[in-house]
Amino acid sequence: MKATSRAYLALAGGLLSLGFSAIFVRGAEAPGTVTAFYRMALGAAFMALPFTLHRHNRPAPRRRGILLAALAGAFFGADLTLWATGIVRSGATIPTLMANTAPLWVGLGAWLIFQERLSAGFWAGTVLALLGAGAVLGGDLRAGDIFQNGGSLGLGAAVFYGAYYLVAQRARDHLDTLTFFWISTATSALFLVIVNLLIGHPLVGYPRTTWLIFLASGSLVQIGGWLLINYAQGRLPAPLVSVTLLGQPVLTAVIAWPLFGETLNGAQTLGGAAVLAGVFWVHRAQSQPVGGEPT
Repeated sequence: MKATSRAYLALAGGLLSLGFSAIFVRGAEAPGTVTAFYRMALGAAFMALPFTLHRHNRPAPRRRGILLAALAGAFFGADLTLWATGIVRSGATIPTLMANTAPLWVGLGAWLIFQERLSAGFWAGTVLALLGAGAVLGGDLRAGDIFQNGGSLGLGAAVFYGAYYLVAQRARDHLDTLTFFWISTATSALFLVIVNLLIGHPLVGYPRTTWLIFLASGSLVQIGGWLLINYAQGRLPAPLVSVTLLGQPVLTAVIAWPLFGETLNGAQTLGGAAVLAGVFWVHRAQSQPVGGEPT
């Protein structure tokens, strides 16, 4: 098999693993934050030996890199907290769709914090995506249920993922890929165990099928998805990979329909299409130079 064909298969496998991430949270007989904790904790545990072997006889990572990776992990833990809670409240599809607006918040954060220049295409895509999000969340906005709705929690998760991405970019200036992955994953697990303890969610006492879901989340989603997508990113054009991964909420919706009977009404379907189109527009705008270096 040609290397390019393997890369496309890896990208498809990575997309499939991401599509199932929300399905696992939805199907587990446990609070969303507990499933998220085991995803990160088992992911860190499974990668502990490869990480240790990787670091053997290498100089210790720089303190700044460690702190940035830990901060990124905390932001990712906050992202998972809101996203997984939203799934338990409102199903797998809408919170995942809203969480995929993260590129908007990455761009806005880069503009506000690092004074990076953004093109007209970015702003147009952002407006379209936010209008679509308003259509998806419309009923809850009118009912005043914005902070309790799963879609709104998914939107909040996207903001935290944007913060994770911006910090991760800086951390990767000081750390290699595996070191960053392990430190950030372990920190996310620590963040999530604290969240569960504060809320009062038990970490044990779940059915066998739920433990199998925890195992699948840690191995197939956190590790398998990461490995496959990183493999594809190293061999395929970045715009192709990023746009393909926009299919995650679509795949999640396709899987959730027969499994859980989740459907979208007309306004939500049109709004969801607008969200994906807007995010696609943002991706295209960010992959094209806007003239000059960031100021």
